[in-house]
Amino acid sequence: MKNSLFIRAITRFSAGVLLVGGLLFGSAGTWHYPQAWLLMGILFLPMFAAGLIMMKKNPELLQKRLNVREEESEQRQVILLSGLLFLAAFLAAGLSFRFGWLMLPMPASGIAAVVFLAAYALYAEVLRENTWLSRTIEVQEDQQVIDTGLYGIVRHPMYMVTVVLFLAMPLVLGSVISFVIMLGYLPVIIKRIRNEERVLEAGLPGYDRYMKKVRYRLIPFVW
Repeated sequence: MKNSLFIRAITRFSAGVLLVGGLLFGSAGTWHYPQAWLLMGILFLPMFAAGLIMMKKNPELLQKRLNVREEESEQRQVILLSGLLFLAAFLAAGLSFRFGWLMLPMPASGIAAVVFLAAYALYAEVLRENTWLSRTIEVQEDQQVIDTGLYGIVRHPMYMVTVVLFLAMPLVLGSVISFVIMLGYLPVIIKRIRNEERVLEAGLPGYDRYMKKVRYRLIPFVW
């Protein structure tokens, strides 16, 4: 199993590197796009390291994270919309660099990179806290409600972290236009959360009590 899981993981990882790199450098029309290299580094190097750690310590979690086949039709729409947003945002960033459209200075990209890495660290903590995390909306066998750590603050800390990550990406790339495009992720993730909570409330024992205990879904004191 580990050999096939490794091959699957490294194939998915390599495809991601090629896709993101192709979109950014292809639309920029040059390899000399420093902000793109910065994003590629802070995005894929920690991802590769995290994959190796999961492969060694928790291959079941890695298996879940590689599963992207959604059964919920509403969630398939969310995945499609998210993919289109990323495609548009990366193309816009490369074109902005090529033509000098509303580009941020390099120090701003550096600050955004620090924010991105801090969110990445929180992402790792969420994975540590909840071993039932999957990329698909489902109730798993023997799954339990997690209400400690970040889950005691908001009901969906993974999505809270991804919002920070995804909004930081275009700023790392230095593109204001790309950032505006990625703001479209907010209504998309809200749609996903509402559907996910309906599924969990219906199928996960104790989730209704958890929803009453932890009031905020995504942002403390806001929503």
